[in-house]
Order: sequence, then structure tokens, then C-alpha cells
Amino acid sequence: MKAAQGVRLLLVDDEPHILQFLELGLMNEGFEVMTAPDGVSAIAIAADFKPHVAILDVMMPGMDGFEVCRYLRSEEAEIAVIMLTAKDEVDDRVKGLSIGADDYMVKPFSFDELLARIQARLRNQFPGLLGEVRCGPFRIDGRRKEIRHKEEVLELSPTEYELLQYLVINHGLVLSKPMILDKVWGYDFGGEENIVEVYIRSLREKLGDKEHKIIRTLRGAGYRVDLV
Repeated sequence: MKAAQGVRLLLVDDEPHILQFLELGLMNEGFEVMTAPDGVSAIAIAADFKPHVAILDVMMPGMDGFEVCRYLRSEEAEIAVIMLTAKDEVDDRVKGLSIGADDYMVKPFSFDELLARIQARLRNQFPGLLGEVRCGPFRIDGRRKEIRHKEEVLELSPTEYELLQYLVINHGLVLSKPMILDKVWGYDFGGEENIVEVYIRSLREKLGDKEHKIIRTLRGAGYRVDLV
């Protein structure tokens, strides 16, 4: 996966054979990989390595994965965290997600599944790192800040680009106006929610979406992109 080049992953697990297996597999996919056998080492490595994704084992002696996740969240806002555990317990999953984990996997798992989870996190949090992301008729080039629809390059303002990218990457999901404002305009945006409607209208015009079949409005809920 050449698109993974430049993507930094931090693997943290106290089982050497798991670390070695994942490290070799992910490096072969083009990722830059650093490993740590415990939580203390992980935090020290993260400070310099600045990973895009951290894959943390929950059950480690000393500082466990929950503590590492909590620390990384307090220090590194722009990081995706995937938790690994040998126990399929709801309480563990709830705890991990409540302190900032983005995803959760139960051991044993397949390498392909982990790769898919990593790619999903990158598409959502670091779409520019993957080069071109394909979603149905859309092609999002994060490096060029360019979006194609049915092979036609759309003429978008920077804000229109960010909004359409957010909608397309999360296709099929209903995104509320507050969610869109927070992601596209920022949590400290002091304007009116109606700004979202203005930009949605502009995007529909550029997509030729007169019947609102691409960007759908769900009254009282928000907007959803359908890949038609």
C-alpha cells in the first residue's frame, strides 16, 4: 500500500512475538513503525516520533493501555488510538472509548482486519496522508486539496473542500449541523448554524444535485451523502 508512506504508527504490546509480527507486516505495507514493550517506553517514543496512529495493548504491567491512551490524548490532539485486548468485555471497551480511544479490537485478530481499521482511522482523521481516497464516484486527493466527482474536478473554495471531504468520507452517516460546524469551522466558531445550509446549497449546485440525491437533508437530524 504505497499510499501508507509517510504514515507513522506506534505499536505498544508486552508480547514480543506480536510486536514483531505486526511490525514486519505494517512496514511491508509502507508504514513507518516504532514499537514499545511497555507504557513508559511508549510515551517517551511518542514524544519524538509523533505517530499518526497508536495501537495499544490494554493489559500491560505497570502503565496499562488505558493510562497510555489518556496521556496521549492529553498531549497529542491529532492522533488516532486503537486499543487491543485479550478480553471481549463490554466494560473494557466502554472505558477505552470514554478516555479517547477511536477503535477497539479483541485478540486474536487478523492482520487484514487491523489494516482495515488503521485505514479507516486515517481516512477519517488524516485523509491527506493517504493521497487519493476513493468513495464511489468521488476521488479525494488530500495532497492537492482536490475533489473529483465522476472524474470531473470540482471548483471548490477551501471551506467547500473541507465540508465536502467531511461529508463524503462519512458517507451513509447522518451528520448534524453542530457536528459539521465543529469539524469544518472549528469548535470556537461564533457564527450562525445557517452557514452550513449556505455551503450545502453551493455544493449541490456544483455537483448538479438539483434533486438532493447526493447530499440529502434529513429534517431535524442533519445531512447525509449517498454515493450515487
